[in-house]
Amino acid sequence: MHALFEYIPLVIFFVVNKFVDIYWATASLIASSALQILYYIIKKEKVPTRNWIFFGLIAVFGGLTIFLHDEAFIKWKVTIINEFFAIALLVSYYLFKKNIIKQFLSESINLPDPIWTKLNLAWALFFALCGVLNWYVAFNFDLETWVNFKVFGLTGLMFAFSIITILSLHKYMRDDSEDITNAIEDSIEINSNVISKPQHNKDNDKI
Repeated sequence: MHALFEYIPLVIFFVVNKFVDIYWATASLIASSALQILYYIIKKEKVPTRNWIFFGLIAVFGGLTIFLHDEAFIKWKVTIINEFFAIALLVSYYLFKKNIIKQFLSESINLPDPIWTKLNLAWALFFALCGVLNWYVAFNFDLETWVNFKVFGLTGLMFAFSIITILSLHKYMRDDSEDITNAIEDSIEINSNVISKPQHNKDNDKI
């Protein structure tokens, strides 16, 4: 699944922090994110917008974390990304009449427009909530707790929200387990691809 590729830097971050410290983990996060971009360049593929944005934020906040020896910056990065996702969904829909969630899931399920609107809003609220939760845990608990929450807590919330969302829309799908599986997979990929166009259309991976 394409989404798994997006989580490689997160896994590396967790492992390095576990065996070394947050600063080496931050450096490895920056390096692995840069390698992801290099991967697209070597394959002569268009680098998705999200990867440039992620790398830019990681480089800035991670660089400040290392340079100033203050982990607060890398903690803020997670909240900023989630809030950015929330704003992107709302702005795309209400200003540009573009429903990003519909673009991702329309090949798996067919919904009335009012339901697509509610689904888009639900995902925006979910990302906003994740941003707030990250901020709360980051600045009210110790570093180890925050790292575990970032890697396992937020990822677990994303999987749970994706599955619950799709199952709640089961009545709009054909009675086909493959359709449900595909819809859940597409929904999970939203977390890492929400600011890009659907991966079904590889020539159109930017907003």
